[in-house]
Amino acid sequence: MHSPFDLLALLLVLGAIFGYLNQRWLGLPLTVGLLLMALIGAVLLIAIGSAFPQLALKLAIRNLLAAVNFPVALLNGFLSFLLFAGALEVDFAELFARKWTILALATVGTVLSTILIAAALFGVSTAFGITIPMVWCLVFGALISPTDPVAVLLVLRRVGIPQSLQAVIAGESLFNDGIGVVLFSLLLSLATGAAGLEHGPLAIVGAFLLSALGGGVLGLGLGFGAFLMIRGVDDYNVELIISLALVTGTYSLAGTLNVSGPVAVVVAGILIGNHGMQRAMSETTRQHLKTFWLLVDDTLNALLFLLIGFEIAAIDLERHAIFVMMAMIPAALLIRWLSVAASALPLSLRLQDRFGSFLVLTWGGLRGGISVAMALALPPVTYKAALLTIAYGIVVFSIVAQGLSLEWVARRTLSPPPRPVAAEED
Repeated sequence: MHSPFDLLALLLVLGAIFGYLNQRWLGLPLTVGLLLMALIGAVLLIAIGSAFPQLALKLAIRNLLAAVNFPVALLNGFLSFLLFAGALEVDFAELFARKWTILALATVGTVLSTILIAAALFGVSTAFGITIPMVWCLVFGALISPTDPVAVLLVLRRVGIPQSLQAVIAGESLFNDGIGVVLFSLLLSLATGAAGLEHGPLAIVGAFLLSALGGGVLGLGLGFGAFLMIRGVDDYNVELIISLALVTGTYSLAGTLNVSGPVAVVVAGILIGNHGMQRAMSETTRQHLKTFWLLVDDTLNALLFLLIGFEIAAIDLERHAIFVMMAMIPAALLIRWLSVAASALPLSLRLQDRFGSFLVLTWGGLRGGISVAMALALPPVTYKAALLTIAYGIVVFSIVAQGLSLEWVARRTLSPPPRPVAAEED
């Protein structure tokens, strides 16, 4: 039986080798390069395992990956650090200027996408002879609808689009992640008939709002407390420890209080990344904090996307679901556009190039590790293999195809040269 340290060592070694090869010869974004190499490795392992079943490669990979429970590791470990690191980079002024558009996309857009994807999956799966109950289609809609801030923020670093649009994409991805996790948990409880959950519409809406708003209030309170502590010292080592304590303590306490940990960490990160860095830190501390969290972000991203690639070699892909997956990839893109337009259009009537911006928002709505983790966290129901296959297909297409072509789409969609928006669009 392998230990978690063995898996961590393997992933770091592969991350270093793949990162070196990507930097020297491929020149792709780090996450895309790592995922592609991991996928190629997974396909080769699957082919070798099929040709030589006596090697039992799939079983060996499963035993290795079993050292770390990927859904738990991501949702209760990696995610808090990745969200905080991403939130530190967000410009609060740009975010606040487009607050209503971001809020509409993160809430109304996510809920609408969940419903539409569920309806599309129910129809497509029925057409291909796979019966997936509507409630499980809703669960799938919730896990695949949120855009992944990990994938989105890394791509945005390379893509030259207006700062205002970057703020909307980054803000939506940071907040709809927390909203999506809450929605997924509620719908999963509904699907499994979890005890203690009232299944009435008002009860579900109330639980949803309590979790999301409670997470925001918790993040604001603890973030302000950390700000006061940081302002009272001038030692970057102590301030780094305070930031680490803020992330882990906030996420842990949010779980205890049954409020949204992702929302709490994002709010705390935005507060420290803006108010904290401007008013509580010296220039030396700011540089050390940024360098430290950038290292954490890049390292965890490397581990995350390698895990995603190798998970494919460990799961049983449902062959009949591959056809459903191929149909759901364009359906998910169309639904993403519809949910973006429906939720943001009323707030963006004065936005220059709004339909081009909607297209960039659609193509930039990357899915990633969070969707995979939630899919792997599904209980062992009859439909799990099919839902996993469909989710993996959408995520891989999203990261590879959309991530690599987002800059090309932006250049041909937005009017050059991009000009700063003088007035708030909402």
